[in-house]
Amino acid sequence: MQRDKLLGALGLCRRAGRLAMGAEQVLETAARGRAQLVLLAADASERTARRMREGCEGLCPVRRIHLAQAELSALGRRPVAVLAVTDQNLARLCQSCLAPPQKDGPAKEALPQAEGGMD
Repeated sequence: MQRDKLLGALGLCRRAGRLAMGAEQVLETAARGRAQLVLLAADASERTARRMREGCEGLCPVRRIHLAQAELSALGRRPVAVLAVTDQNLARLCQSCLAPPQKDGPAKEALPQAEGGMD
């Protein structure tokens, strides 16, 4: 169920043009300050994960997701290990699909609330 919700949210991001795919594009997007959330496939290599954490440190959260590269290939033409969501509201939607609902308050890595309307 969570897999379907996350894939649906990522599909929405892609259709809205708010999804960067692939390590180089994600790092470039993060360096420009446009990445709101970076997602790593479950089977992304540790080297790739370390590269993304170091490249995005202080810029945006990096989270590992429960979808494999083969499952993420539904979003594009080829398997991809790294994605970046470039819209704050869509990033919040994707993040809500990652963590189970909490009763004691917001998730530890929650994104800040948007001020005003959509960009």
